[in-house]
Amino acid sequence: MEYIRDYAMYASIFGMFSFCWFGWAQENPRASWRKYIGIASGAALLVCLLGVYLSVTNWDAPSALSDKGAFKSYLISVYTEFFAAGIGAWILIKLKRKNDVAPWIAFIVGIHFIGLKSVFDDPGLYILAALLVAVSIVSLFASRKLQVANSAITGIGSGTILFGYALLGLIRYFSV
Repeated sequence: MEYIRDYAMYASIFGMFSFCWFGWAQENPRASWRKYIGIASGAALLVCLLGVYLSVTNWDAPSALSDKGAFKSYLISVYTEFFAAGIGAWILIKLKRKNDVAPWIAFIVGIHFIGLKSVFDDPGLYILAALLVAVSIVSLFASRKLQVANSAITGIGSGTILFGYALLGLIRYFSV
């Protein structure tokens, strides 16, 4: 079943997190990248705001999360993600590997979408998971080669992928 409200929320949530990742990318990128990261961040925010508007105007529409079991699974997935990401980040900081926090968070967020596939009955979330996990791994090597912070590569990669999924949410919303 297609849920118009969920597609609007995809645009909103993926747009917001795209905005956040592009923000994190600005920690230490090449100076020539800053303008483009800023533009991408602004575009993600605009998509997010459109998604918020569409979500609010369709708030009473059915959602996959209307099912109590699905909502419970969603909450378990989100809380597990926050806990694992936070503990891992804390450990990395204690080990003086702060530069690896962004890839760690992207990895956990990617894994998180595997569990959400069944909640939203959306196989596309498997692809999102694989892409975010790939970004988390690639960033470890690409950041060294490009001599930028891991957060620059992770943020640009994750921000771009999530922006694409936010746009996909809008496309799906307007196609229903």
